[in-house]
Amino acid sequence: MTGPERYSPDDHLAGRTLLVAAAYVVLRRDDDVLLLRRAGTGYRDGWWATLAGHVDPGESVHEAACREASEEAGVRIEAADLVPLTAIHRFQPGGPAVEQRLDVFFEVRRWTGEPTLREPDKAAAMAWFDLHALPQDVVPHERLVLQALADGTVPPAVISLPEP
Repeated sequence: MTGPERYSPDDHLAGRTLLVAAAYVVLRRDDDVLLLRRAGTGYRDGWWATLAGHVDPGESVHEAACREASEEAGVRIEAADLVPLTAIHRFQPGGPAVEQRLDVFFEVRRWTGEPTLREPDKAAAMAWFDLHALPQDVVPHERLVLQALADGTVPPAVISLPEP
């Protein structure tokens, strides 16, 4: 169906930019944050990261955040408990359109269930870290947000972050 409320079927053709959207969940217990050590994903394996994943077709970024928290850590989050932190637009200047990323970060302080490692094929470990004493090997764009959260300087707007 096309019309003023829908995009045309070829709207994303002819050199237009495509964005890959992802939802990030900073599960927080006082000053501690839950991180996973990535493994088997092909991206920053061996690095620590928040709960996160791509937004599936037909899914809102809020639904994706709740789903990813359940899939990765076995916790249930209500969408109303997602507190928006910031968003990062990551891109390669002059790079392919598919490398455009929009990462939406949420903080969560209330959930149901005890976090446990649920996807051992994608994460080798799970641990709580003091927000003010993060390990060195945190995925860089996630470290940027976590450090700003620790410093109380999280920008409430979209950050553009060119990647090398």
